[in-house]
Parts: sequence; structure tokens; C-alpha cells
Amino acid sequence: MATSSLDRSNFSVASGRSTESTPLLARDDDDQHDAGNGHAPSAAASPSPSFVDLPRSKWAQTPRWPTLVALVVLSSVFLLTIVLAFLAPSVAREYASQALVVEPGMLSIDAFTPNGVRARVQATAELDASRVRSGVVRTVGRLGTWLVQEVECEASEMRVYVPAYGNLLLGVASTPRIVFNIRNGRQNRLDILTDLAPGDIKGLRALAKDWLDGRVKQLRVQGQASLKLKSGFFPLGTQAISESYVFEGHGHPTLPERNITRLIVHEPAPGSAAGGLVLEAAVAVENPYPVQLTVPSLAFEVLVPNCAPDDPFLLLIQAETQPLQIQPEQQVEVAVDGAVNKLPDALTTDCPNSELSPLDTFLGGYLHGEATQVYVRAATNQPEGTPAWISELIASITLPVPVSGHTFDNLMRNFALADVHFRLPDPIADPDSPAAQPRLSAVVRAEIALPDEINFALNVSRVRATVDLLYHGKKLGQTDLRKWQAANSSRIDAPGLGKASLLVESRFVDAPFRITDDDVFSDLVQALLLGRREIILGVNATVDVDVSSTLGQFIIKQVPAAGKFPIKPINDQVGLPAVRVGGITVAESTKQSLLIQATVSFTNPTEYTGTVPFIDLGLWCNGTQIGHALAKNVTARPGANHDVVVETLWDPSISGGEEGGKVGRELLSQYISGFDVNLTARTHEGTIPSQPRLGKALSKIEFELPIPRLAPPSRPGDGDGDGDGDGDDDGSDEKPHMIGDATMHLFSSTATFTLFSPFSSTTMYMTHINATAFYRHIHPVGTIQYASPFAVPPGKAETPRLPVAWSVGGMGYDAIRKALGGRLRLDTKAVCGVRIGKYEDEVWFLGRGIGVKVQV
Repeated sequence: MATSSLDRSNFSVASGRSTESTPLLARDDDDQHDAGNGHAPSAAASPSPSFVDLPRSKWAQTPRWPTLVALVVLSSVFLLTIVLAFLAPSVAREYASQALVVEPGMLSIDAFTPNGVRARVQATAELDASRVRSGVVRTVGRLGTWLVQEVECEASEMRVYVPAYGNLLLGVASTPRIVFNIRNGRQNRLDILTDLAPGDIKGLRALAKDWLDGRVKQLRVQGQASLKLKSGFFPLGTQAISESYVFEGHGHPTLPERNITRLIVHEPAPGSAAGGLVLEAAVAVENPYPVQLTVPSLAFEVLVPNCAPDDPFLLLIQAETQPLQIQPEQQVEVAVDGAVNKLPDALTTDCPNSELSPLDTFLGGYLHGEATQVYVRAATNQPEGTPAWISELIASITLPVPVSGHTFDNLMRNFALADVHFRLPDPIADPDSPAAQPRLSAVVRAEIALPDEINFALNVSRVRATVDLLYHGKKLGQTDLRKWQAANSSRIDAPGLGKASLLVESRFVDAPFRITDDDVFSDLVQALLLGRREIILGVNATVDVDVSSTLGQFIIKQVPAAGKFPIKPINDQVGLPAVRVGGITVAESTKQSLLIQATVSFTNPTEYTGTVPFIDLGLWCNGTQIGHALAKNVTARPGANHDVVVETLWDPSISGGEEGGKVGRELLSQYISGFDVNLTARTHEGTIPSQPRLGKALSKIEFELPIPRLAPPSRPGDGDGDGDGDGDDDGSDEKPHMIGDATMHLFSSTATFTLFSPFSSTTMYMTHINATAFYRHIHPVGTIQYASPFAVPPGKAETPRLPVAWSVGGMGYDAIRKALGGRLRLDTKAVCGVRIGKYEDEVWFLGRGIGVKVQV
């Protein structure tokens, strides 16, 4: 290959005595040189190992082949000089190979020429006789070099080959005239300006590809040159010299350390002819080598992997570097301008037998923080001014570049659910079937902080996701939104925060919610019902997003998202919501049970709506089950809820056996006597028939249900609530009970009572009564024993006249007589038989401070 022309000027070499700090140099007196001879004093040798000290150094640490030019020329000159001077080839060769010390300096590229580069190689070289092991060879060599002193090498040309690749011509170096001082310990500071021209371009590309693929473990290069030498006026002839050097490689090459210091993707400026998106980047690259050069603008293509390893890579970005000035052993700032004009269809099309496209695979790994890999390939068309040989050399070379993943933590600024509707499953659905899963509907609003790199418009039109809900960091369930949901988005610029965000809003309806951890879900429900602190739920989601931008519309799959949102407990700061019960009626009855319907009104303090197709809660009293609370097709909306129909199955003997019957009678007796009574509600396997496992898991949650008191209609002026209209307490305990008031007839020895029934449309019957009235709690007034059934209609009703057996002679009877025509208060203890439909039972009654009128 022809080399470029070069105006070769004489090359001067300054030499001088080595100082005491110079390593590996002899200190014999015959080597001393007068300082006035015109030679500059020698520079201290570098403490780093010389090139000849490391003939098999690591690939990355070995000087580039232009430095090899200097080494071949120097060693050849020293060797030939000694051979020709002393006619002792073997001795001269041994002396030159052991005594030569070369310290490579800096390599700089002065210019890129149409045929190669003009390089400047700087180095220092000397012969150090102390390194020669044989005394005879050392003596002969020092004597010969002392006699000859200097050798001149005329301008020459050296070719470098790679034997392992069929004697591939690596390159051609043209060197100028060089003069060497070869006396022992004399340093030669070299500054060689040489033209370097590449050899076989096609072969060089194959060698580079093997090296990038890590297939080059060891590389031997051979330099060949024909040198014309002379010493002074004496020509030494032309000698053909051949030297080989072995370079070691260790697997795949390592790229220099780099850091992306700036990356911005934005839309083209208004009026620009460019379309798509524009990329601006700055990459800081460490340069550990003593190399200086100016690299012209180069065009590259950034590629991503295709579906299969054998498929061709897909174009993602077209990029161009600006002219680059590289300084020795200094960090290099590479400015890159790129453009994404249009995404290829193959990039966004799902791969065969997969639901992911190549873009999904690449972005999915990157967004999950995994190390991904792109490929950089030289563009076919290089910028104007780039030498043709560079384009030809780098063409078809593809360089893999690892890209560190980015997890984008804390990008979700705000996450909120609005218009939340939670629906329990259909009770007749088969367990573990999709229909047996609870359903969730809501409007999701997520504000996502956009990375600094994104500075262009993004519009989200659809989303679908798999969402994990977490409580105290533990996963409790998963919502699967496999169907596309309509969405809209808007960009929010926040100059004060320094970051823009994207507000995405979407509504999903009846999304199945699968509970994955019953214990965690149970803890959450307990906190909702009984807790008073705000509850924080975590969200981990994998989202598919249908995005439109200036590049067009495409789908990005498996985008990770995480956030938190608060919910208020039902208990809040005021306890469980108050429940008002009305419209109590008996729907069905058996000898051992009652199915009671009632309408309840309550306030839902949360912002959420819940729908219950069916739920069955066990009712317990003092550790014994006495019935069930049932609800069907109930919807609880935020705020006030009126006239919600619920049912209670009263079957203490069935649910709790004999003990249940006793507990049930005791509970009813206390209730009609005005005592404060409570029931405990608890779930069980049948609470949600299609979710028995969930009902069992929630069974550890218990909450008290206070039973509303019996309250007779109030009268005007009845401030004490006892129904007598006098507004005084007169020793009354002010606890409303079944008996409102009474009238006693002295001469007929009868009494009538005003009874209050809790039922709105059901008539109950008193089958028998055995009662005793007391004055001041301990003085009997009289007894009633009545065995004829009588009806107690809904609301307030008056009993028939019941016969009274007076306790004549006692203090109680005297109090009755004295109160004739007036009123007094009495206590009552009674045992009553009750029949409601087919159900019958016997209860006791204890009333205090009952207002009684005494008449003739």
C-alpha cells in the first residue's frame, strides 16, 4: 500500500549522561562525558517499567503499534551497528537485546490524512550495559559502542503484519531520518513524526471483530523494515530487519470507565426540519493512555436486540459525535447529538410466541434496574470531512455497550383512589372461581415524576396493570386489570420543584381482587373496623401503557410503578358509626327460631362505597352463639344511609344448643327489662359462601354490636323518658323497658299495663304472667297470676284488666291506699310466657320506678 508523502526534516536527538536517579545505568568512569560538549543533560528515567521489561503485558496496558515502530527501528539500528562494527553477530545481537531500554512516552495524532494518520511518537532509549548477563558480551558491546558512538538511519518504511491472520498487513509506517547515540548510558529523547497508513481494511475489520468478541487471546505481530545505516561518513549498508512482539489479551475487551453527565430527549425546535425526537448527551470517558489526538465527527447507529439472537439488530437512535480533542491521561468529554425519527414496526411488534416486543424487552429490563445492552455501529454515511479510510475501516463493526438499569425509585409523587366501590362476591359462585373473587371499582389518579431526561409531550390513552396491595410491607392481595382501561394524562410543570410530572387518570370497574394472604387481609379489616389511626396501603404495579408522542402511538409494557395511599378507618376518632333501628318485623318463625327483619340507618364516614350481595355474621353472647346477622344486596354509600334492610336469625337453641337456649332467654329478659346488652359479631366459614377461607381467616376479628333500647314514644313534657309525662325521675332508673306505665283499681283488685312492643307490624302474645309489685323495692304490694293469653299489637298497647291479689296489711298495700286518686312508683318482678308466631319462650322481667296511677 502506498504511503502518503511527507516532508521529512532531519530528526535531532539530544543525549547526555544519566543521573544518579536514572535506574539500571552503569557508573563506570569511561562513560563520563564532558558537560561542555554541547549535549543537553539527561532526563531522569521514568520509574515505570520499560516496554522491553514487559514483553507480554496485558492488552489494555500495551502501547499502540506506532510506538512499536520506534522500538523496532531502535533495536534494529543498535543491532546492525554492532554486527557491522564488530563482525560478531551473535555477540552483538545478545548485547543489543539485553542492554536496550526503551521508555515509551506520548503518542499523538497530529492529523488525519486521506490515507491514514500523521502521528508523533515520543520516547526515550538508551543502552544499559549493566543489564547484560554475560561479562564477555558486556565488555565487547561497550567497547564497540564506545568506538562507534552514533548511528544514522535514513528515512525508511516499516510494515507490520499479523502472521496468524494469513500475514495480514496491519499497517505501514514511514519514518524520517534518525540519529542515535549508542554509547552506554546515553539517553536518546525521540520525537518522531511518522505517517501511518492502514493495511488490509477488510482483514483489519475481521481482526477487530474477533477482538471485540473476545476471541483473541494472544496476538503476535511482526515488523519488517529495510534500513540504510551509516556511522559518520561510513555507510553500513542496507539491512532487512524483522522483529516479532506478542500481545496478550484476556477475553472480552473492557471499555474505559464512562459516565453519562447529561442526557436530554426533547422535541425539535419550532421551524426545524428534523422530525421525531432529538437527543443531546454528554459522556465523560476516562483516557488512561498517553495518547493525544483529535477525532473528527463520526456518525453511529444505536441498535437494540431483536426477538431472536440471530435476528438483525433494530435501529433505535441515529447519533453523531462532535469533533473530539483527546488529551493524554485525561478525562474526555464526548458530545453526542442524536435523533429518533421513527420507531421501526419490528421494534414495537410482539415477538413470535410472546406477548413482548423487542422494545418491551429492552425497556422492561432497563426500568427494572437490570443491566441491559445496546449495540453501537458505524453509520454508512459519515459526516463531511471524515476520511474515507475511516469510514471503510469502521464499517460493519458493531460494538456492544452495557447500559446500567434505572429503577426510577420514588417517581410516583401522589397516588389516590376516588369513587372507590368494593363489592363482595356472588354467594352462589364456586369457590376459587373468578366469580368468587371480590370486585373493586375506582378512579385512579397517579402523579408520576418525569425523569430529567424526558422533555417532550407524552399522552397516555390506555392502561392495563397487575397491582399488588401491601399492608405493613406485606402483600395482601392482587388486582388483575388484564383488560385495557381508558385513560387520560396531562403534563404538570413545576418550576419550583425542578421536575415535571405526568398526571394519569383512569377508571376501572369490577376488577377482580384476589386475596393472597388471609392473615394480612384480616389485620387490615381489623384496623379498618376497630382502629383509629390512618392506614397506609402500599401499591406495587406492573403497567402496560398505550402512549402517543411525536414518534407515533405505541405500547410500552411491564413498566414498574410503586406508591402509597392513605385510607381512613371506619372507627376514625368517634367510634363506630351510630346505627338507628326501625321497622322491626318477624318475617318467619319456627318453634325454635325467629327471622327478624329491620331497617337500619347509619352514616358511612369513609369515601368508599361497598356492596354486599350476601353476608352472614355469627351473633355471640358471653361466648355462646345465639343467632346470625344477615344482609343481602346491601350497598353502603359515603355519608348517610337510610332504611337499609337487614335480617337477624334468632335461634339460640339451634346455634348454641341447650346452653344457647339459656343464654338467649337471659339476653331477652335483660333486654325487655331495659338493661344494657351487647352482642358480639364474628365471621365464620359461611360468612361469604364463595370465600370460606376468607370467612375463617376473619373470624379472629370480633366487634361489639350494641342493641338499641326499647323506647316508648315520648309525651309532651316527658323529660325523663319514662312515658308518664311528668318530667320527674321519682327514683326511676330512667332505663326504658317493656312496661310504660300501669293503672291499679283498688275495689276491683285489677290492674292494667301499657306495654311497648318493639315490632312494627308483628303481633306478639303473652301466654301467662306471674308478677309481683313492690313498693320501695322490698315491700310487696300484690301479685298477678294470669294464664290466659292476650295479644300485644305493634307499638304501644294496653293489657286487659289483670287480677291482683293485694298484700293486705303490709306497707306496700298501705302506700296504695294512700295514693288513691294519685300516682306512685313501684318495682315489678315477673316471669312471662311469650309467643311470636310459632316461636314460644319464657322470660323474666324486672322493672324499677314504674309510674302507677291508683284509682277506685
